[in-house]
Amino acid sequence: MQEIYSDNTQLIQALKSGNPKAYTFLVNTYHHKLCVYAYSFTHDPNLSEDIVQNVFMRIWKKRENLKDNFAINSFLYKSVYNEFIDQYRSQKTVYPLEKKYIDALNEIVENEEDHSLERVISLVKKEIQNLPPKCREIFLLSKEEGLTNIEIAEYKNLSIKSVEAHITKAFSILRNSLGEKANIYLFLMFRKLS
Repeated sequence: MQEIYSDNTQLIQALKSGNPKAYTFLVNTYHHKLCVYAYSFTHDPNLSEDIVQNVFMRIWKKRENLKDNFAINSFLYKSVYNEFIDQYRSQKTVYPLEKKYIDALNEIVENEEDHSLERVISLVKKEIQNLPPKCREIFLLSKEEGLTNIEIAEYKNLSIKSVEAHITKAFSILRNSLGEKANIYLFLMFRKLS
């Protein structure tokens, strides 16, 4: 039977005292959410898993330093983000991540509330679903599948001008519905780290 820690302070005190049940509770509660969060940066499930694992191990090793009034939720998300940045800096050749992408992530993480990236991703997905059907299909072929306008034109039996018009229309609608940060949101959503 798993221990339940409904109170943040109670969980931190149990972790500080080295209670393995508290650590198990922490991992069981946050592992999946943090992997999803890490994946939104890396687009690599194995790397995401490593990042989250490193965060949990560091928390356990340094558990005596945890402060009772720590918001563990915020701390975990921030730690995953910091670990991702550390991994990127140490292996720039492996992860050719553009400075623009890091800056966009920083803006989201620093200026908005916890889990804002998850919120942004679900908001963008919702707004994409609201696009006119043909417009949405062509936009996703371009941004999600990475097809060129010529490939889309051949695949859908359309003129290149028509493909360009659909993509332009999609961007215009999304900028209107997502507001001033639309470009950052779309960049975060569709920047593949391959």
